[in-house]
Amino acid sequence: MPNDPQWTNVAVVGAGTIGLSWAALFAAHGHNVRITDPREDLEQVVAEAIPSLSAGIPDSDPEDLRNRVRTVHDLAEAVTDADLVQENGPERLESKQDLFAEIARLAPDEAVLASSSSGIVASEIAAKLSEQDAARVLIAHPFNPPHVVPLVEIVPGQRTAEPVITRAIEFYRTLGKTPVREHKEVSGFVANRLQSALMQEAISLVLDGVVSADELDTVMKSSLGGRYATVGPFESFHLGGGPGGIRHMMQHLGHGMARRWGDLGHPALTSGAIEEIAGQTESAYGSGPEAYRARSQRRDRKHLALRAALHDESAR
Repeated sequence: MPNDPQWTNVAVVGAGTIGLSWAALFAAHGHNVRITDPREDLEQVVAEAIPSLSAGIPDSDPEDLRNRVRTVHDLAEAVTDADLVQENGPERLESKQDLFAEIARLAPDEAVLASSSSGIVASEIAAKLSEQDAARVLIAHPFNPPHVVPLVEIVPGQRTAEPVITRAIEFYRTLGKTPVREHKEVSGFVANRLQSALMQEAISLVLDGVVSADELDTVMKSSLGGRYATVGPFESFHLGGGPGGIRHMMQHLGHGMARRWGDLGHPALTSGAIEEIAGQTESAYGSGPEAYRARSQRRDRKHLALRAALHDESAR
């Protein structure tokens, strides 16, 4: 997979699950990757992660990926000649502000500075930066795992420059990602807010004893999961209304749907509630490193098969 000549060197800051996934994807598309993290076992973590990550990237070779990913413990060395920096640090505002101040000081002036933040907006991250540096900062929030799931939410801050946004969208598109630019900063962005709303009701239904955790998953996979992989909520409602479309759907079922909004659960995540949800989930799906590896690889294979099927259908 050749890289775009405009993008050669990518720095990955933070070697957690998201950072490792990004690093593998960048490398698979021919980019030179430097990954940095304070952890002492960084080299071992990267070496162990690459083979399983490669399995989720069609036509990639683990040895080639490993050769393209260089581990460094010094932030300056990681970002010194980067065309793009992908930050994946702790989800704490002050930490990100301090980290981006350092990245902006050390990275080339033309480098795009992207955060994988799952909820903190770019304007807050860049609040203490100069106009020139804030213009380079934006959110590029992936859905986990980035090397498999196509979505990346591009959320500029109030001071992000338009050319930077355009460059970022073009770059992520070269990786096979589906970038969606969002037009307003909201905490959690779009995908996580949708996921949070769904999880609120899912947890409520399980705690109320309506279904078990694995039964709820079965309901989701056997209905909305498959549907929303092919059409989104609005198109689904539009089709559900028949020839009359979403107007017919809203006129006939909208009031009932609105009444259910008032009846949705608002579960409190007490220690007891967390124990109940965690216990049911672990009982159904296992726990620990081995169970995680097996089930995550199975998830990735299914997702890749689904993507391939949808791609074949759209190409017809």
